Amino acid sequence: MKELDNIEDLDLLDVDEGFEAEESLFREVHITVDRGQSSVRIDKFLIDHLANTSRNKIQQAADAGAIKVNGKVVKSNYKVKPLEEVVITYNTPAYDNTIVPEDIPLDIVYEDDSLMVINKPAGLVVHPGCGNTHGTLINAVAWHLKDNPEFDPNDPQVGLVHRIDKNTSGLIVVAKTAFAKQHLGLQFFNKTTKRTYNAVVWGNVKDDTGTVIGNITRNPRNRLQMCVSADDSVGKHAVTHYRVLERLSYVSLVECNLETGRTHQIRVHMKHIGHILFNDDVYGGDEILKGTNFSKYSQFVRNCFKLCPRQALHAKTLGFVHPVTGEMMFFDSELPADFIAMVEAWRRYSSASAAYLE
Repeated sequence: MKELDNIEDLDLLDVDEGFEAEESLFREVHITVDRGQSSVRIDKFLIDHLANTSRNKIQQAADAGAIKVNGKVVKSNYKVKPLEEVVITYNTPAYDNTIVPEDIPLDIVYEDDSLMVINKPAGLVVHPGCGNTHGTLINAVAWHLKDNPEFDPNDPQVGLVHRIDKNTSGLIVVAKTAFAKQHLGLQFFNKTTKRTYNAVVWGNVKDDTGTVIGNITRNPRNRLQMCVSADDSVGKHAVTHYRVLERLSYVSLVECNLETGRTHQIRVHMKHIGHILFNDDVYGGDEILKGTNFSKYSQFVRNCFKLCPRQALHAKTLGFVHPVTGEMMFFDSELPADFIAMVEAWRRYSSASAAYLE
């Protein structure tokens, strides 16, 4: 089962998990080796690319002839090469992703017979997946709509139209009908939706406005990260426009406008131009990347990390055409309390620093 807690919009990881064998006792998983993958033993490669497994299970699969590369059986010491097709069949029951209603509070911004717009808090996973079997946004939606006979949370034709990261807060739209999901999904696919995010990034962003263009692919050295590919033929096309809203000494408050919706897109693109998101523990933003060596400053930054204990990213606005009425809908959400508290702290620090230098 793919991990879904760190996926933005409709962009999924490049792991195609296939059919389940009789009584779901076996899974066949297909993986295409990244173009930039270094030479590594296949057992190590599979450990890094499969959730909820072990080296022992992979060794058993290899001994049973259940690991193939480009259609040929290989042993566990085989070293993978870029772009090879790896298939493993192993006896781990597939995760039961049946969505059950759970009474979880929802901040519903808008709702009608076709859709819901929800302001998701940071820390809430949007959909069940490995390691997150319950307590998700879609479990909460299932509870909210439990008396609606037309909404089946386990029907892929309804439900989430796009996704945002677990530790990103902000607006997300859910389709209550198959027609609404198809209509809204096409808008995301055709890049006609209007979406802006607010983010706090490390460093003083030089230009007031800018655009980052760079294909995004999985980082071959860290499976938890995505990165901008140096090869234009690798990865998925991604475009992010940004505008500086406020410069606060050693960090900047920026607005990002997504032209595409790739996994970790804003986080990856901002890192690519040298401005990692503040307190982004996946990409190194939870370290002090800019500023002084004074102990008081270090303590101040650590306090800011506590005020906003996640990456400083909020999906602030969302615009789309209503699938039934044809009306242009636009929603703007308030920044959450943790985000505001951290920004206010930096404003006070920046103001005090400026006064000291006068």
